[in-house]
Amino acid sequence: MPYYYWDPTYVLVLIGMVLCLGASALVNSTMNRYGRIQNSRGMTGGEAARRILDSEGLYGVQVECLKGGGGDHYDPRSNTVRLSSSNYNGASVTAVSVAAHECGHAIQHDKGYAFLNFRTALVPVVNIGSRLGLPLILLGVLLAWNNTLIQIGIWAFSLSVLFQLVTLPVEFNASARALDKIGQYGLLNAQETSGGRKVLTAAALTYVAAAASSILQLLRLVLLFGGGRRRDD
Repeated sequence: MPYYYWDPTYVLVLIGMVLCLGASALVNSTMNRYGRIQNSRGMTGGEAARRILDSEGLYGVQVECLKGGGGDHYDPRSNTVRLSSSNYNGASVTAVSVAAHECGHAIQHDKGYAFLNFRTALVPVVNIGSRLGLPLILLGVLLAWNNTLIQIGIWAFSLSVLFQLVTLPVEFNASARALDKIGQYGLLNAQETSGGRKVLTAAALTYVAAAASSILQLLRLVLLFGGGRRRDD
């Protein structure tokens, strides 16, 4: 008969899961709702992105339609805004709002927005830390509770938490820039802009939930392994 051990710190994991699932459900519901509402100008997300970028003098930033999987994003390496097919070709409130948000990242890049530069610089370090964090902790436990390896693993994992935290101002600022440009260039009317704000707010909450979940996971690791050699009861 299998034996299941209940660790009280699992509560932290469950809280993180609930937050992420709730945020994901909210953003999907909101995007779907406003994805069914066509904007009054009949402007597609691709056209909206091009309008914003050209109006900001960012003629060198390309706008591409994603053919396969992958989410909407701005790639600073190739200076390209990439939109899903539904947002690139769609003329919904959601499509224009999402396109404007990604253009917000392009504007951040052009203006040298500090948090975006910091996040970009963190990427290679975080990629290493996220891959090594948990394996190092596990290895430390297997090697007779090697506290040095465990602590290195916790610090490596904490880099991913730092990345999540730095992401928050980047995303909120991009959404603020998006709403500003939507109003400045008249891409949506007042009622549609209200819907666009709801779309971008819901999307931002997914990043908040992800950051909270990462913090809770880090707290769990510290509680389980951060106190040095575990003492038997």
